[in-house]
Amino acid sequence: MLDPVQAELIPAHVTLCREDELDGVSAAEFTRRLGLGRPVDLSFGAPQLFHGHGVLLPAVGDLSAFDSLRRIALGRESVRQHSPHITLAHPRNPQAPGNTAANVLLAPTGLRVTFTEVVLIEQTNTAPWQVLEHFTLSIG
Repeated sequence: MLDPVQAELIPAHVTLCREDELDGVSAAEFTRRLGLGRPVDLSFGAPQLFHGHGVLLPAVGDLSAFDSLRRIALGRESVRQHSPHITLAHPRNPQAPGNTAANVLLAPTGLRVTFTEVVLIEQTNTAPWQVLEHFTLSIG
């Protein structure tokens, strides 16, 4: 409703690492690192507008498990700050007719999600994002 173009490119998600952070990391090393990771619980706050008609749900509360998984995935203690969120409408796409103030208010609030897998994806130009690999985060 808010951004059918984005919905066609990739399902709702939270980005763990950006491509520039993973430069030079082999798939085998990434797999090894994520084997040390644990599922992450995130809670999301009220929708926020950004860059005009962009809409996101920001993660709120304790983000320490997310930050820890980023450090594990990147293989270092010092990582840049990354605020987890779910993008509901991306400003690079045309504003959809359904992207209205009234519909933004219909976005879920108080959403809590347990992330149990990491998906390595790739996008070429403006094509839908392709799944390269799935990694299941260990419970125990």
